[in-house]
Amino acid sequence: QVQLVESGGGLVQTGGSLRLSCAASGSGFTISTVNWYRQAPGKQRELVAFITVNSTSNYVGSVKDRATISRDNTKNTVYLTMNNLKPEDTAVYYCKAIIKRPSGYEYTPWGQGIQVTVSS
Repeated sequence: QVQLVESGGGLVQTGGSLRLSCAASGSGFTISTVNWYRQAPGKQRELVAFITVNSTSNYVGSVKDRATISRDNTKNTVYLTMNNLKPEDTAVYYCKAIIKRPSGYEYTPWGQGIQVTVSS
């Protein structure tokens, strides 16, 4: 099974920037749409952004105008860059991808999540 691993999180001050990475390990697959979600303490998980296989992207909610999602298909990696971070961006960030096998089989694994903490 393909595994997704997030990296790049950590502690950042208000107004700072971070680039999160979501890397898929394994072979014999293609990655279709990749979504980034986040879950703040006591809140439901929410969609932040997504990018399709042809790099069409969209952003949801408060990260609009502050985030950029991109992908490097040669590295099986999707990035989420967030600028002008605010304390309310503090959350665990997760990626989820649609993985396609040559047989046509599809599945949607999640990464383990990575903490982003924005200090005021």
